[in-house]
Formats: sequence, C-alpha cells, structure tokens
Amino acid sequence: MERQLRDMPRSVKGLLWLFIDSLLVPLALYLAFSLRLGTPSSFPMMQSAWGLFPLLTILGGVASYSFRLHRIQLHSFDAFAMRRIGSVALVLTVGATMLSYMLGLWAPRSVPLIFGAVYFLATISARLLALALIQAVLGRIGDAMPVAIYGAGVAGIQLASALRQSRDVRPILFVDDNPALWGVLISGMLVQKPATLSNLVVDGTIKRVLLAMPSISATRQSKIMTTLEGQNCEVYVMPSYVDLVTGKGLSDFTAPVCPDALLERDKVDLDIPDVAKAYAGRTVLVTGAGGSIGAELCRQLISIQPAHIVLFERSEFALYQIDRELRSLVDPTNIQITTRLGSVIDAPRVEEVLRETNVDIILHAAAYKHVPLVEENELEGARNNIFGTQIVAEAAQAAGVERFILISTDKAVRPTNIMGATKRLAELIVQDLQTRSTHTKFSMVRFGNVLGSSGSVLPLFEQQIRRGGPVTVTHPDVTRFFMTIPEAARLVLLAGAFATGGDVFVLDMGKPMKVIEIARRMITLSGHRVLENGEGDIEIEIIGLRPGEKLYEELLINDSSLRSTPHDKILRAEEVMLSQIEVAAILRELSKALEARNAQALRKLIESRVDGYHRQEAVTQITTKL
Repeated sequence: MERQLRDMPRSVKGLLWLFIDSLLVPLALYLAFSLRLGTPSSFPMMQSAWGLFPLLTILGGVASYSFRLHRIQLHSFDAFAMRRIGSVALVLTVGATMLSYMLGLWAPRSVPLIFGAVYFLATISARLLALALIQAVLGRIGDAMPVAIYGAGVAGIQLASALRQSRDVRPILFVDDNPALWGVLISGMLVQKPATLSNLVVDGTIKRVLLAMPSISATRQSKIMTTLEGQNCEVYVMPSYVDLVTGKGLSDFTAPVCPDALLERDKVDLDIPDVAKAYAGRTVLVTGAGGSIGAELCRQLISIQPAHIVLFERSEFALYQIDRELRSLVDPTNIQITTRLGSVIDAPRVEEVLRETNVDIILHAAAYKHVPLVEENELEGARNNIFGTQIVAEAAQAAGVERFILISTDKAVRPTNIMGATKRLAELIVQDLQTRSTHTKFSMVRFGNVLGSSGSVLPLFEQQIRRGGPVTVTHPDVTRFFMTIPEAARLVLLAGAFATGGDVFVLDMGKPMKVIEIARRMITLSGHRVLENGEGDIEIEIIGLRPGEKLYEELLINDSSLRSTPHDKILRAEEVMLSQIEVAAILRELSKALEARNAQALRKLIESRVDGYHRQEAVTQITTKL
C-alpha cells in the first residue's frame, strides 16, 4: 500500500489533495455554524445561508490551487507550508464575510472567523494524519531501518525531514546532550538522553545512530564517538557544511565497517576487576602514545582511574591530537595528563621524564612496525625497536618502576622479516633484564594483526573500496590472527595486572583467518559486491607476497610452553631465554653494525642469533584478478 501511494504520479496526488482541500471547505463551514449556534443540528437555522456552501467551496478550490497546497510534500511539511495553508484560510475568511454582505445571506458575524480557523486546523490535521498513516504502514512493512539522530539542532531537524522521504531509513527519535531538551517533542520525535541508546540498540528499537552535529569540534566529536562505541552503536557521521559544499564529505562517505563484524569469533570479554586494581591511583607512562595502540591504551586507562597518565611521543602532531582528545575525556575526573616529546632512543630524555614524573607503570608501545618499511630501513628499525626497548627498560629498572610491559607481535615468532626479528630481540632483552631485576616486573604481550590500527588491512581496504577498487591481497592463501584495537589495549593492561616477571602473554584469538575472506567481507559490509564472472562492482587483485611477508603467522615458539592465567582467553608462555652474556654480545654486535651503517652485518647477526629466523625470498610481483 505504501509503495503504491509513493509510486502514484504527482499529478494524481495533486488532484487528490485539491479534492480533499475543497471537501474540507463545506465541512469546516458547517462546523463553524454548529459551534456558533451551539448545536450539531443547525440545518433549520442555516436555510438562508446555504448559498455560501457552493460559493466558498469553489473559492477554496481556486485558492488552494493558487497557493499550491496540492504541491506540499507530506515528508517536508514545515512552517512554510503552514503559512501557505494560513493564507488560504485567510482568503476564505474574507470571502465568507464579503459574500454574506454582498448577497444578503444570513450568518452571524463571528462565523467567518470560526470558519477560517476550523479550515486551517482541518487542512493541517488532514496532512499530519496522512503522514502518520504512511509512516505506520512503512513501520509494519519493516523495510526501513530504524535510526536515532544524535543532535536535535537545525542539522538534526533537517536530516530527520530528509530521511522521512527515504524508503530505507526511518528516524525514530532524537538524542541530545542538552538536559533541557530531554522529553521534548521536536519534529514529531521525542528527544532522549544518550544513556538510553544502549538499551535501544539491544532491544532492536534502533539499528544505527546518525551524528548530526556538523559544527562541533573534532575533540567533541571524538568524545561522542568514544561514548557511542562503548554502547555498541553503529555510528554514521554527517559531514560538516564546508565538506558538503566542497564535495569532500560526500566523496569520503561510505558505510563504516565495524571491526567486530570481521572476526569469525565472539569478542573476548576482558573487562575484569583485576585491571582497575592494578592501575587505579597510579602513574602510567605510555610510549608511542600517539599511535593506534598507544592512543587506545590511554583511552582505556581513563576508565580505570589512574592518578596520572604521561604521554611520551616523538611526533609532535600525534602527541597534540591525543592530548586534546584525552583532556576532553578527563574533564569530570581528577586524572592528570602530562605530555612529553621525545624519542625512546634518547636515553637522557627517557631518564629525565621518568625522574620528574615518578612513574609506576610503563606501557611500551613505541616501535616501527610496518614490515615493508622496516625491511627497506633495517638499521633504523633495529635502532628504534631494539635499542629503544633496551633504553626504556633499563631506565625503568634504574628508576624503580613497578611494572614494564612490552608490546610485541606474532611476527616475532620464527620471523621472516627484519621487523619481526627486531621485536624478538627486544623480547630477549626484556627477559634478560627480568633475571636481574629485584623490583621491576617485566612482561611482554604478543599481538596478532590489530584491525583498525594504522597500516592494518582495515583502513587500507576501506580506502580502496571508497575509490571503487580494486582491493589488493598479497596471496589467496595468506592467513593472519586478528584482534580489535580495544581487545589489544585491554590485553596490555591485563598483562600488567597478571605479570609475575618474564611472562609472554598471548590472546586466544581462535583460528587464523584468510586475508582474502576479510577483503570479501569488508566489500559486502560496505554495501558492495565482489566482482566475479563479470558481476559485482569491487574486484579483488592478488599482487604477490611482499619481501619478508609470511603466508601465516604463529603466536608461540613452542606450544608446550603455555600456562593458564586467571582469564581463560589469556595465556602465558614460558619460552627459552638467552643468557646475560649472549644478550650482551648481541647488543655489542648490533651497536657495531649501526655505527658502521652496515645493513649486511645486521642481517647476519639476526640470522645467527634469532631462533627460527629465515629470510623470505622476494616474490615476483604478480597481479591476478579474482
């Protein structure tokens, strides 16, 4: 029924509304006489005024056509449309008065005024009733996705009006931070507080949240997005007016893909009391605080109330961004935020920061992690990942820091690339320091691939899909362990809580997934189809393994080394360590290679010292379309 009404030709709809508006004229006039005379049966007293009915009906039809009431769209019914209806009502009021005097027809002098008011209300009510019926039919059909609009301002009202014309989306309610608006009806929809969203998503009342606050700052938007993500809401952001004018907002807009939707497993629940107990009231330093993992660590730290968070970062812009975001999140709390520019390979700077901030816990996230870049810049990768870890870890031990957690990678297990090998050597250095540590507890966390982090497949594939493809995959059989950014950050925090010294923590991430399946799923979730056999719109290209890239990754050097922890999805590995003499010899050889700028010597050192290392032969670049 709703589709038939919408598909009806505009000319037919116009004639239908002209008929309804004309029919309302005699009805409104009769009701005006009844109200004035105080009886619903006013026929006997109206005999001398019957001539008004046909004349005003004709006048009403002409006025409705002249003021184009039949062209008012129900879904965009607004104050402008009401003014046009008011103009027709005024014409009818004046017409009824003049006709009564000119033709000598009997009618009390107040009847024309009552008639105009009744016609105005009846015409508006007819359109609102028609709109309500159409929306009710749409709701019963169930085709339209119910959404909430975050922001009950001008942009939100305009968005609601536009969405009412859509067959696919149905606005249900407004959400706004302003308590003065809670419970108010705006554009026919109730304004509710943000805290209600979680329950509305769970019970299926809404499927999506549309953020319609284009004029707010990036910090404010980030704070709102963080809150909504915590309530498991799928969020779309309305572009700013400047972006819409320039076309940027429209070209960049695409259906967002939730990282959780890409995992072939349930999200791991890592929200346990041990985390809060370990960090509450403490001073925590995060190296690489501006990176994907470092920034998420800082966000999650805020929820467990440390006394002080120290942000250590070499990139001024990245430090500026995370500092602005965190300060907007800690406004209602007493958490102190301190920013410190510096590099982990600058030992005096690291020692100075630890000394002046009196750090209790260090989360070492700073690293060069992009495999192809480190493969081509192996000396700098080794300097940052190995010596940077040594400098921060030794400074932590000297300063009496309670806990040091190194963020490592599954690429450190039997590595085929320089990045993975440098992270394995960093692990060995930390394990060696633990053997001589009387106060500091050193531990490590091995990640799989973190969906959504910089350089991961998620932003790369999203960018490629936004451009219309192709989506590039290195090999049809390449597999990886995947986890989300929140899972990765929480794992680090739990490692700090569970650490006894020298531990290697891994997350049970289920079976490794094929990257090509991630690509297929992302294309589908973005509202597209994989191009196969001439059908679809986004193609997948196989481009060949990059230098140093493996077909599959491992989390453990020896599976028999696994031990349980208080959390059934977090495992502790006890792996073979090198002696202090061996570690010292590695560091001497590494120092010589770096001083001589001898990349070949570095690679020989890694081949001889890193257990399981084997260099992946370069694969001829290929391009295959699926």
